[in-house]
Amino acid sequence: MFKLSEEGLAFVKKELTRYEIKNSAIIPCLFQVQKENDNWISDDCISHLAEVMDIPESKINEVFHFYTMFNKKPVGQFHIQVCCNISCAMNGGREIADHIRNTYGVKPGEVSADGQLSVIQVECLGSCGTAPMMQVNDQYYENLTQDSAVETLNKLAK
Repeated sequence: MFKLSEEGLAFVKKELTRYEIKNSAIIPCLFQVQKENDNWISDDCISHLAEVMDIPESKINEVFHFYTMFNKKPVGQFHIQVCCNISCAMNGGREIADHIRNTYGVKPGEVSADGQLSVIQVECLGSCGTAPMMQVNDQYYENLTQDSAVETLNKLAK
């Protein structure tokens, strides 16, 4: 059963005081929960957050399921999001995602056997002028090729 740390509880309580409407604090509080739960949010997390915030689970779920920045299932230590929207797709984004998955033997939406990597394709990471690009955890990598993407990941895994 998930429970926020003392630091996490303090964060949520502080966020609740920042807004006139409690629902406005849901996004930052979901980020805190995701941070404390190995970078993903489970049903237990939603239940606990609803209790702490005194907001119905349905309201938190509306936000949670709308935004793609919240992980709905476990992800690897290095969560790789490859942009496959128009600019990135035209410059090889989909092929880069396939190359990464083939190189590391990880299937779409799954975590590698060693728990190191998960790879997903996303619609837009807001870097059309430097396409193709990927986000690894909170870091952005642009102007990629299949080889430079794998080189980047190899450096991160060291």
